[in-house]
Amino acid sequence: MMIGDSWAQIGSTIAGLMFTLATLQQFFPHQLRLSLQQFVLASLQQFSLVQKLCDKFVNLFSPYIIITFPEYSGYWSNQAFDAIETYVGALSTTKASLLKGSLVQNSKALVLTRDDRKVCDEFNAVQVWWVLEPSPTSSSEDKYFQLIFHRQHRDLITGSYLDHVIEQGKAIQAKNKQRRLYTNNPSENWGSYKKKLWSNIAFESPATFQAIAMDPNKKEEIINDLVSFSKGKEYYMKLGKPWKRGYLLYGPPGTGKSTMIAAMANFLNYDIYDLELTTVKNNTELRKLLAETSSKSIIVIEDIDCSLDVTGERKKGRPKSNEKETEPENEKTIK
Repeated sequence: MMIGDSWAQIGSTIAGLMFTLATLQQFFPHQLRLSLQQFVLASLQQFSLVQKLCDKFVNLFSPYIIITFPEYSGYWSNQAFDAIETYVGALSTTKASLLKGSLVQNSKALVLTRDDRKVCDEFNAVQVWWVLEPSPTSSSEDKYFQLIFHRQHRDLITGSYLDHVIEQGKAIQAKNKQRRLYTNNPSENWGSYKKKLWSNIAFESPATFQAIAMDPNKKEEIINDLVSFSKGKEYYMKLGKPWKRGYLLYGPPGTGKSTMIAAMANFLNYDIYDLELTTVKNNTELRKLLAETSSKSIIVIEDIDCSLDVTGERKKGRPKSNEKETEPENEKTIK
């Protein structure tokens, strides 16, 4: 008899007991009903105990370990899942003869995938299997990856192999990445974890430093500073400082602030996050938004003096004779 048939019989038995209990409760005295109820509960506990023992028995003698990588971790998207999906997709194309192609979001290249849930991989002469499954706890299109491997290779797989998968997956993502322009959604539209904090579209601005009309020395100074920053991650780590760089662009409309930001994004190949502070209600929401930004990106806060009413606060502490109209400002952070 198959294991599935056994569990089907157990389920039928439990259903029969529950039906019998509901029927007898209508015709038998109170004391007898209590006795029957206790009997049914004891039977259910025994079935639960049997199931747990069976699970332990299978785990005891099974030579394989399974690690699950869900698409979402709590309220946030699981970046490990994204890297694994990219890696497994690339792995599939090298070993499959039947493929399907699609142009996915955030990618500038055609993505070829294998129309198969299970993919085999080999690392240091050790075989592992990746299986893509739909989430059993959600009625939506959530999914998760399962990594299956022999328990004798546990240290190798959980250490070097997974590091290799994540590193290769991120490298492929960076190679195929198309720059995106993100805007934050109002918090009332976030809803559940399935609602994105940021909306995005393809960023295709033609702006370059060569096309910007400005003082050549100042332009060269900015370019050198960007190059130094992009190569200085280890330097920032040694200093114990976050790898970030801030710029304050100011001037009346039409003087090239947005063009400068676009040129920087094209030069560094970074995404842009346009943060609209007027839709952010408190620091908690702001932290959530910043936590969902990618590591190599430019965060732009348009007209920061207007958004935070900085101008109004300054005016309160000055005589009217000294009041002046301030020019709109952009604050930009590169991370």
